[in-house]
Amino acid sequence: MVFSRISEFSRDDGPAPERRKPPVAPDGRLFVPAHPRYPSDPEVRPGIGFELLRLPGGDLMPVAFTELDRLVRALGEAQPWIVVRAGWYAELMMSNGLGRLHIDPEVAPEARSWTPDAVRAYAEAVR
Repeated sequence: MVFSRISEFSRDDGPAPERRKPPVAPDGRLFVPAHPRYPSDPEVRPGIGFELLRLPGGDLMPVAFTELDRLVRALGEAQPWIVVRAGWYAELMMSNGLGRLHIDPEVAPEARSWTPDAVRAYAEAVR
């Protein structure tokens, strides 16, 4: 499993996690910032790089969005993404030591790492 970071910035001023209702059922869908990962060895299958937020203290935070428009508002139109089942993704992140998901987080505008030019450059690099 390969992870990459979205940013060094995030904001989460909502209520404490224990007071929040789960925003999506385990079998519900989530939109997750991610991109394809292509190994240099053509015999190895491509994978998915899930993108994580880096908190000011350095910890990595898995994020997901309940609606595509929320992901786009937070991370920009050029942000690559996939749709996953919520329970599967939460379990994957926990099993990799990343803790609980942060759903629909607010993200500082300077945190965006994908631009249309970056997507084009990535596509060219993996051809």
